[in-house]
Amino acid sequence: MSTEERADQLVRDADPGGLGMLGDLGGVKQTLLEDIVSESLVRRTVGSAPRRLWVRRFAGVMTAAAVLVSIVPASMVLRGQGEDDAVSPLVSAGARAGAVFPPSAVEAAERSPRLLVDQTGWTVAALSEFSQDYGTVRFRRGARELEMNWYPASVYADRYANQRETGPGRSVRVDDWPADVFQSLSGDFTVLLRPRDDLVVEIKSSENWSRKDLDRVLAAIVRVDARTWLAVLPAEMVVPVRERAAKVLADVPLPPGFDMAALEEIGVSDSYQFSVGVTSRVGCGWIEQWRRATASGDEEAARQAAEALRGSHGWRVLRDMDQAGDWPEVFWRYADEVAAGTSPTGYVEALGCR
Repeated sequence: MSTEERADQLVRDADPGGLGMLGDLGGVKQTLLEDIVSESLVRRTVGSAPRRLWVRRFAGVMTAAAVLVSIVPASMVLRGQGEDDAVSPLVSAGARAGAVFPPSAVEAAERSPRLLVDQTGWTVAALSEFSQDYGTVRFRRGARELEMNWYPASVYADRYANQRETGPGRSVRVDDWPADVFQSLSGDFTVLLRPRDDLVVEIKSSENWSRKDLDRVLAAIVRVDARTWLAVLPAEMVVPVRERAAKVLADVPLPPGFDMAALEEIGVSDSYQFSVGVTSRVGCGWIEQWRRATASGDEEAARQAAEALRGSHGWRVLRDMDQAGDWPEVFWRYADEVAAGTSPTGYVEALGCR
């Protein structure tokens, strides 16, 4: 199945408006919900490179139709200590004690779980949806990865019931936070932390971990203050949004009335996801202008929008992203329809338009 067909299938099956009701899903919806909520990074193989299904959420609502297929290329992997270095993340963070972070980043960090692996060699490999209610951060050391997802505490009962299907868990504590560990048939572990501060945290390991490996890493997870947590991230992640956006939009024509201030909603995220957030808003703006202009007979405005979207194949940000994942293919599908004079359908969900 092609990327476009897969995206269409997700949109048709997902019923995005109902995803907030986690307790009353069955059949295909339940399967999709598991793909999205339980496995925010679902891996499949494309050629020789692993790619990922990445969930984008808007205004606190999990939008299945906005599932993106992408990876973080080597150039976007966050800087940090190597596996053999003798400096832990907290020591590294201390070296940036005087760093100045954007107020929005500090506010988001204060409302998030702020858990990190304080063990030599572990670095952050991806960060997305960094907000009060939702977020994903993936840590990496060598070939091993540990992903932390946080959700509203209201989903805890459903998440616990789903994990119980694989067998009974065992009680552990993560930085004195009560939790339960479950192991799937494929061998990977899920650690479900019990609700606290209106959040529930789910930690998932990559495959081929032993319980001893997991216990050693769990013992090294600590909760830190907001500024320390931000200091562990690479500097490019906490650059003010407008400064990051200026680089992404260097050769991108903006639709009239484009709201740069609204980009603050994207917040702290890795380079790929930040670029998704920015370009989606640009694409949505141009498509909406084309639709309004076509309906009102404004040929000049319709032509302007069509030309802008036709030129998106040359935008540097999308060309760079196309080496990493499938977001540009999703974007170009709708851009090409508009450029050809065809009214696009399904773009609101697929591009995350609001």
